[in-house]
Amino acid sequence: MDSGAYLASQLAKGFARSLHQRAAGLGFSPGQFPILLELWAEDGLTQKQLLERVDIEQATMANTLSRMVRDGLIERRPHPTDKRAQLIFLTEKARAMEAEAIDTAREADLALFKGFRTFERELMLEYIRRLIQNAKAL
Repeated sequence: MDSGAYLASQLAKGFARSLHQRAAGLGFSPGQFPILLELWAEDGLTQKQLLERVDIEQATMANTLSRMVRDGLIERRPHPTDKRAQLIFLTEKARAMEAEAIDTAREADLALFKGFRTFERELMLEYIRRLIQNAKAL
């Protein structure tokens, strides 16, 4: 198939499968990983802030956050000044898995680039970044 969109979709599915296989034992899913990354970088964000940083739909974000509460990864706390908003914080469980989760994602990434030379991987990543920028402009 010569469709870039189709191939990108297949690539995303393959990476998600690879990450899922490696992450299942840690207690998170591939869909939760971008949110975890943002909260590891800056804990205590609002759902709106997470939406701005992680490019997913509002309904998907709400469902993912609910599952993360259920799984013991995050907790919601009232916003100190905005009664409509809640702040989202990592639990100890989620904080404790950070290094291993990032290593797991790195392993999944390396598996994806198996057989690539370093410059080929870097070039491919640059192309993917450019494609993402183009997609955001649509």
